[in-house]
Amino acid sequence: MKTAHHVIFERSEMKDRHLVRKKIREHIADKTKLPILIFPEGTCINNTSVMMFKKGSFEVGGTIHPVAIKYDPRFGDPFWNSMKYSMMTYAFKLVTSWAIVCNVWYLPPMVKEEEEDAVHFADRVKAVIAAQGGMSVLPWDGGLKRKKVKESFKEEQQKKYCQIV
Repeated sequence: MKTAHHVIFERSEMKDRHLVRKKIREHIADKTKLPILIFPEGTCINNTSVMMFKKGSFEVGGTIHPVAIKYDPRFGDPFWNSMKYSMMTYAFKLVTSWAIVCNVWYLPPMVKEEEEDAVHFADRVKAVIAAQGGMSVLPWDGGLKRKKVKESFKEEQQKKYCQIV
């Protein structure tokens, strides 16, 4: 990983976040370096939606080159439901698949607009990716697939539903 210049960090550690932001800014400023590949969702889900992006990738400046990736599950489904299958079961399922096929779309570069904050920029990029892949946009992050939903989030959704009814 060191030869490919990976930046490894602990998301919950604030010092690591600042260090990563600094390293990314330095990388962007050096025009001799290749672009950085970032997965702003932070996790994978079941190929139907695009989840909330982590805003850190959109705070550092620079040009974003969005890429939409959607797997075709007809031959083999690479999605791993870690709540349902062990790593060994998943690995066996993956290596015995007929093929892993995916569509990849390289979308036009995007730049943060003058009055736009990182969250709105991330949402705009996410919407473009979701539209290209024919996926829905989700307003929450991938942590929900491993954690219990907060009561405040449930209450917020219940209030929205009551307003509709």
